[in-house]
Amino acid sequence: METLAKQRTVRLTTYKRDGTPVGTAVNIVVSGELAYFRTYDKAWKSKRLHNNPHVTVAHSTFRGEATGPSVRGRTRLLSKAESKPIRRLLARKHPIQQGLVVPLTHKLLRYETLHYELVLENVGAGSAPQ
Repeated sequence: METLAKQRTVRLTTYKRDGTPVGTAVNIVVSGELAYFRTYDKAWKSKRLHNNPHVTVAHSTFRGEATGPSVRGRTRLLSKAESKPIRRLLARKHPIQQGLVVPLTHKLLRYETLHYELVLENVGAGSAPQ
């Protein structure tokens, strides 16, 4: 989790119903042994996560091009109450994008902002990213 905590963007790969992988770049924040990211309710990514919470995560560039090996994980949609500290953590790590631009855009477009918890498999067993 240490190197993942330093990472600004990761490639999150979600899966369509037919199993086709779809990778997208997301900003990530780590707290303890868990990672978190946000998206919005109308995003295809959130629809795929609703159908299948299993994902893979890899270090990436800002555009989502993987720069390292991927590791499997599982996501969980957080409640509004659980999301409050995560919003603050994201805004602190990514002040312009996640502290200002994304919340304002979601509000203007009337999107519901969704926050997800990401639990990686085999963390601490020498797998990357850590």
